[in-house]
Amino acid sequence: MINTDDKICGCEHECGLLTLNRYAGQDIATMNILSAAEMTKQWHSNLRWRGTKRPYTSQQVEKLRGSFQIEHTLARLGAERLWWLLHQEEYVQALGALTGNQAVQQVQAGLKAIYLSGWQVAADANDAGHMYPDQSLYPANSVPTVIKRINNALIRADQVHHLDGQMNRKNGMYWMAPIVADAEAGFGGSLNAYELMKMMIEAGAACVHFEDQLSSAKKCGHLGGKVLVPTSEAIQKLVAARLAADVLGVPTLIMARTDANSAHLLTTNIDPRDREFLTGERTSEGFFHIRGGLGSAIARGLAYAPYADLIWCETSEPSVEEARRFAEAIHAKYPGKLLAYNCSPSFNWRKKLDDAAIASFQPELAKMGYKFQFVTLAGFHALNLSMFELARGYKDSGMTAYSRLQEKEFSSEAEYGYQAVKHQRFVGTGYFDALTQVIAGGLASTTALNGSTEQEQFSKRESLAHSKHEVDANQQALSGERLPMAFVPEIMPDYEQSLQPSGD
Repeated sequence: MINTDDKICGCEHECGLLTLNRYAGQDIATMNILSAAEMTKQWHSNLRWRGTKRPYTSQQVEKLRGSFQIEHTLARLGAERLWWLLHQEEYVQALGALTGNQAVQQVQAGLKAIYLSGWQVAADANDAGHMYPDQSLYPANSVPTVIKRINNALIRADQVHHLDGQMNRKNGMYWMAPIVADAEAGFGGSLNAYELMKMMIEAGAACVHFEDQLSSAKKCGHLGGKVLVPTSEAIQKLVAARLAADVLGVPTLIMARTDANSAHLLTTNIDPRDREFLTGERTSEGFFHIRGGLGSAIARGLAYAPYADLIWCETSEPSVEEARRFAEAIHAKYPGKLLAYNCSPSFNWRKKLDDAAIASFQPELAKMGYKFQFVTLAGFHALNLSMFELARGYKDSGMTAYSRLQEKEFSSEAEYGYQAVKHQRFVGTGYFDALTQVIAGGLASTTALNGSTEQEQFSKRESLAHSKHEVDANQQALSGERLPMAFVPEIMPDYEQSLQPSGD
């Protein structure tokens, strides 16, 4: 508590994150903004910034901030949680989410982070409303828009569960999973990268990755025709991203991706670090031919390491040996540097690896320091296959096919706590009923769930929804054992059954 008698004009009193200032007899709350001296101290003493290179001063950041500091709560919480997870977990798994609902399902199933792919946004979630290949053809604000949708969906899920009094039986569920988002090649130069990074933070991203391709000719990492920018230009974009985070006062993680492993073109030979890979040939557009490969990727990874929190080398196949060579080269100069790996759907996994190698692939990479491992296009493939199989079954057997899908939902509800089968409740109808009653003083006659078909036909299954993992959680709580950070089912569905077409 602050004693108002002790406050005089201009006197500041700290209260948590806020400072109360007394002006003209009124209390004005302002954010505690780090001064240039405090920033410098943090950069040199906080382990979070160990090994991070900033080619600018805290005084320059302070001048660029302006007079008002906006607090970006979701971005800050996400960045802090992701950093914690990367240092506490063996490795952090993520799947690419295309929609807010997909993100909700991922979190409820036990994943602790979400990946947002620019490829998926280009294909089916961009602000232009078109379906594009992964060539930076969509509006630059599209990924931030999807970040907002995902965060809003997670916020709604948290509100629904909080309202339903499930705080004590949701097994430590933390709904606001950190989002790792794709900034592609920055959609332009360094200033474009700076502005895009700001939009990502304002939308609530925890981590943003930038790649070293020429933005105007950008391609998916598994396509041909990729053109690299000079190493120095790629570093400038990483610097621009870090500067944006510092100006906004958020410890957003930055991931540097290199496509040098499979790229064979370079815009210019201005950077001496790139010249050893030149072949001496030029293209009709004036680009320089280079020798792509792991050596080129390692050279760029080493150059980017001081400016990024994680390093990602895009690869053409799932190779443990190639991953080991890259990791050893990076760690020889930068011990403990966090690495990321794309377990890409562009790989034919069963063609490249046997079942045992597939099963051990991620744990093996984790031992090498690949702490963030993700499947970029999981949402795209899950969405398309599930709908195709339902449509195929529906064409052949009508409502029998849909009924089978619904029975799978009921089974997942009973066994694992899946909740979207009660779709009205899932999207927040009960939450807005509660709002209606509060506004009407409890006398509203227009609430939606009461008298709904969902209440009539689905509530009988409510006892089944208190699934085995909830019972186990209650027993665990009674025994005094600590609940896990997020629910991971003890019994996974049979692999082949989980992929069984809905209409079969």
